[in-house]
Amino acid sequence: MSPERHDAWLENGASGRHRTALVTGCAGFIGSHLTESLLGDGIRVLGVDCFNDNYGRAQKLRNLEEARSWEHFEFIPLDLSRGDLEDLVAEADVVFHLAAEPGVRASWGRRFESYLRNNLAATQHLLEATKACPGQRFVYASSSSVYGQAEGLPTSESAVCRPFSPYGVTKHSAEQMCMLYHGNFDVQAVALRLFSVYGPRQRPDMAFRRFSHAILNDDPIRVFGDGEQTRDFTFVSDVVDAFRAAATGAGLAGQVYNIGGGHQVSVNAALELLGEYAGRAPRVEYLTVQHGDVASTAADTTRARADLGFEPLVQFPEGLRLELDWVREQPQLDRVESGVAER
Repeated sequence: MSPERHDAWLENGASGRHRTALVTGCAGFIGSHLTESLLGDGIRVLGVDCFNDNYGRAQKLRNLEEARSWEHFEFIPLDLSRGDLEDLVAEADVVFHLAAEPGVRASWGRRFESYLRNNLAATQHLLEATKACPGQRFVYASSSSVYGQAEGLPTSESAVCRPFSPYGVTKHSAEQMCMLYHGNFDVQAVALRLFSVYGPRQRPDMAFRRFSHAILNDDPIRVFGDGEQTRDFTFVSDVVDAFRAAATGAGLAGQVYNIGGGHQVSVNAALELLGEYAGRAPRVEYLTVQHGDVASTAADTTRARADLGFEPLVQFPEGLRLELDWVREQPQLDRVESGVAER
């Protein structure tokens, strides 16, 4: 965030108190980075997380270690799909809604109920509380999964959304819910469609986290498909900058924005680069393509660059090295099996 945006946000707060941000999913991968960024700029953060079972509590607690050292951080363990949110939301000047049930492949079958509750019902519940706070910005973490098998690359926000997984359906539905509350109740909602976010603290089930563990342990890396599928990889600090910009810019309510790093890289190319960094060739096993996986993603970020001043700064080789270095430093107890991964 530029100094001008930061100063303007702080000056708009009530005299004598910190500006306050509510961050849902604050113990997660992106949420913990966003929380630390806000705290570092003197912004009070109310952090919400329910520690659901999509990955271990130990890592989520480690993600919060830095935030907990700040006096103006308050952690609230809470399930957003239940309970009274009005008083909590009323304390905040902006809501960053990142809490969600993640993962394409896990969203089939019986677990779909968790996706409905944590992605759709929780978002609607939070929006209900937000509509009582006129002028409050609501920034929603959507996903490139809303596009499914995109008809054209790079994909613009005007493309038809055809989710290709139950996860994508719930993210698209929650995004639409944000726009409904904007249109009907003037909730100042902005949705960011995130493309393949990576970096330190990435979830244990995600590709680069698993690939890094595997190559450091000289274990086999299992890849669905032939490895030539591509993703638009986006480093986590660039995503944080986008959230911060979406919280402050004028005229953004009711808009959706693609947030991509501009690095459309194949899985095989990424594995080759990891091999160079680790000093050993990856041992890759190729498996059948799974239901819900798409061939390629690429974000047209023209609108985000114009309206948010979005400019991704971390180049892919640098970001991948940073993630590998972080994985190398993790406690042995946190090592995951190299298995298959989400992307």
